[in-house]
Amino acid sequence: MTIFDQFALNIFNHYKPRFKRKANTIAVFYMSLLQCSLLLLLGVFFSEFFKQMKVETMSSSNAWTLFVITSVIIYFKNWMVYSGKRRLVVNAKSKKKHGSYNIWVLWLLPLGCIALSVLLLDKF
Repeated sequence: MTIFDQFALNIFNHYKPRFKRKANTIAVFYMSLLQCSLLLLLGVFFSEFFKQMKVETMSSSNAWTLFVITSVIIYFKNWMVYSGKRRLVVNAKSKKKHGSYNIWVLWLLPLGCIALSVLLLDKF
């Protein structure tokens, strides 16, 4: 069980009592947002690193297009993974080991990654 599985399960279990059917959609959205923000942070970091090394790898518009395409792929991958049998398996495994994370910290993780990405881009 990966850390992403644990985060998704914590989000799902937090919103299940209040939103019953929408809890899975919220968990899939959260996982996609977290993974896309980490992808954005890595992309911006390597972009700035290659710019300082004076390496021309890809244009900015091509990089943003690639980011959008991979974000869509990440969303559909998460939708398939966390809507099916794997969520049931992760839920059964988590019954043995119960560790929960604070919901505010979980929502601040993707926001922090996006903030760091904006700071690295130097575009306010």
